[in-house]
Amino acid sequence: MSEQRTPITVAPIPTGEKSEFSDLAHLAAQVGDGRLLKMEVDYTKNVDDALPKADQMAKSGNVAGAVESLSALEKQSRLGCDMKSNTRIVQHMVKLCFDSQKWQLLNDTIISLSKKRLLIKVAIARMVRDCCAMVENMPNEELKMSLIDTLRTVTAGKIYVEVERARLTSYVVKKLEAQEKLDDATNMLLELQVEFLLEQMRLSIARKDHVRAAIISKKISTKFFAKDPNDDVVQNLKLKYYELMIVIGLNDNAYLDVCRHYRAIQETPKVLADVEKSKMEAICKQYEALLRAGTPTCPATGVFESSESGNKRWEDLHLRVGEHNMRMIAKYYTQISFDRLAELLDFPVDEMEKFLCNLIVTGAIPNTVAKIHRPNRVVNLRARKAHVDHLDQWAHNVRQLTDTLNKVSHLILKEEMVHKNLEHVSIH
Repeated sequence: MSEQRTPITVAPIPTGEKSEFSDLAHLAAQVGDGRLLKMEVDYTKNVDDALPKADQMAKSGNVAGAVESLSALEKQSRLGCDMKSNTRIVQHMVKLCFDSQKWQLLNDTIISLSKKRLLIKVAIARMVRDCCAMVENMPNEELKMSLIDTLRTVTAGKIYVEVERARLTSYVVKKLEAQEKLDDATNMLLELQVEFLLEQMRLSIARKDHVRAAIISKKISTKFFAKDPNDDVVQNLKLKYYELMIVIGLNDNAYLDVCRHYRAIQETPKVLADVEKSKMEAICKQYEALLRAGTPTCPATGVFESSESGNKRWEDLHLRVGEHNMRMIAKYYTQISFDRLAELLDFPVDEMEKFLCNLIVTGAIPNTVAKIHRPNRVVNLRARKAHVDHLDQWAHNVRQLTDTLNKVSHLILKEEMVHKNLEHVSIH
């Protein structure tokens, strides 16, 4: 008989409040190299004593001496793996330089701290974050760009500060774009590990590099826009994405893709909620002026703008409409005159004949055989027979031919027999 065991109740062990050191350790595990280093010596008391002394020295005017006085303690805390103390020291060092407006010393200190041996990544990440906040408070544009260049230099190749590097790069890109240096701006933005894909697409298009823009667009999954379609941020990103895709499609003359992109924009809840933008019938009514210039409530899309590319798209649209009309005419007419056909296709007679010949040669009119009779100035249209129908007709013609031959052969034999009998009778 098995022995019955009574379960033992275990009460939960209280862990206490989460400390700042726990947050730093968690950050190290998330953005570091995966290792948690054990703190060998706690320098908290030493740091508490050294920071006020450094502040007093900086107030007396010896900022470089104040920063230097913290260097030795920074090294000890770094080699002793005291993450909390080292973070406080490096943050205070750059703060002393900024508060005293020693801009060159600030840049030198940032570069020096980022090149130390066995540096603590959490400390460098916090220092860079503080320096990014200082950028907006720089007194002039030259000093601001100098600090940004320094920060971009020390954050290059460091994934744990990639967000800060991306924001700094975005600021520089906007400035280069304002100066019309599109090549430099695009090259700088394309180097980012944090992929500002839409910005990369926009600048690539502005640089007329549509091939690169098309490649970048394939990195964006349209399923992202369907996850939360009612979110304003997602809708704005969706509209921006499809507007850029329309530009790429127009450059490649991919009109069907452009149509899909416009339909995706039309189905966006933000556009459907706008009554004026959702009035598609106002765009579809008629004529070139409306499509090119638009209306006060439905502005022009830019597809048929007054330029070489816009005129080419208008001609392509005219041809596609003519092809559609010709297919409809072939269904209901067996014979039609040149003048009437030119009127229906909205072409001059000479251009209509050239257009029709091109359709006949390319086979753009399915299941229809068209023949032009120039002397009578008419076009004959008849349905194209399937291969099986051709074989059936051939078999019927062969059968009819053989029946006719048999009948003729029978009549010839009959005549021969009659003549032989008549000759025999006449002889006797």
